[in-house]
Amino acid sequence: MSINEIVTPCLLLDRAAMRSNIRRMSEHIGGLGGVLRPHVKTCKSIDVLNEIVAGGNTRGITVSTLGEADYFLKNGITDITYAVGIAPNKFGPVADLSARGADLRIILDSCEMAERLATYAALKGYHYRVLIELDTDGHRSGVDPRGDELLRIGRCLHESAKIELVGVLTHAGESYACRSQEALVAMARQERDRSVAAAERLRADGLPCPVVSIGSTPTALAVDDLAGITEVRPGVYVFFDLVMAGLGVCSLDDIAVSVLASVTGFQADRDWAIIDAGWMAMSRDRGTQSQEIDYGYGLIADRHGAPIADLVIGDANQEHGIVRSRQGATSPLSVMNLGDLVRVLPNHACATAAQFDHYVVVAADGTVCGRWDRTGGW
Repeated sequence: MSINEIVTPCLLLDRAAMRSNIRRMSEHIGGLGGVLRPHVKTCKSIDVLNEIVAGGNTRGITVSTLGEADYFLKNGITDITYAVGIAPNKFGPVADLSARGADLRIILDSCEMAERLATYAALKGYHYRVLIELDTDGHRSGVDPRGDELLRIGRCLHESAKIELVGVLTHAGESYACRSQEALVAMARQERDRSVAAAERLRADGLPCPVVSIGSTPTALAVDDLAGITEVRPGVYVFFDLVMAGLGVCSLDDIAVSVLASVTGFQADRDWAIIDAGWMAMSRDRGTQSQEIDYGYGLIADRHGAPIADLVIGDANQEHGIVRSRQGATSPLSVMNLGDLVRVLPNHACATAAQFDHYVVVAADGTVCGRWDRTGGW
């Protein structure tokens, strides 16, 4: 099958680029003596996960929704970390997944939530495995690894007969704001050092902490020493995207997912081309807006994946993408024809892929070699 036969817009997956990305991360973390617990929120596909596992050096998976946990459990994956702070309305579904065979770990970052979980576990007789989420960079959620709250949470969990304190977990989301390799290395070391220090504080207080879990794609690729770390949880590295390219952790050629779209018209007086991929296909993520190069809603490449000058989706409606020159150097009308197929490289692979229910997998020669379904929802 040729991509000429595909109804657009659709989500393309470059198998060769994906395999190269998987191999790069596996070799890097393995070379440091570490192991990967890949975050599957990006791919949401058992077929992609099989490729990750085939790349080696993995143990279990990380998910961002209980829907993902359910999907991968049904596909035979039992070793799962749910890496979003737990809420009381999920206590029951978590217990159900565990009863069905999932070795499921959850996270929390407050004494109040720990106490509510302990009360519920005692009342229902359910058993939970819990990691304490750390804030190692001031980016989002998590407890201060240097504060007293960490130890209070640890004691609350450990003192519950129905809860097993498994360890600590963090995500250096602030790495997305780094603008140099030196900054990324410094952030990776900070993520590692603060996590290891938190684990040591728990152990010194007589509390168990067998797992020390870190991970974001930028810091995973920048880290130079994993002493004291038991697992690393990157996710978007499998596909990469324009934000990652803007951070310097990959090249445009490494981006393995794109949206195939068709040129449907022109507005000559405005120097626009119109394609059938708007924000419903690309998502509204504008992650490159704060970077040195703003790619709008996505970078335009030809049908083979090679970027076309400086053309981007400069504006988007639900089903229409407005293609224009980012710097005014190239007219879309001079390089695009009605009916042309283009690939649009995404700002954020997770957000763009979430708009589709399957991948159209393409081989190195551009021919279609498979269709891989993906899950969605919460």
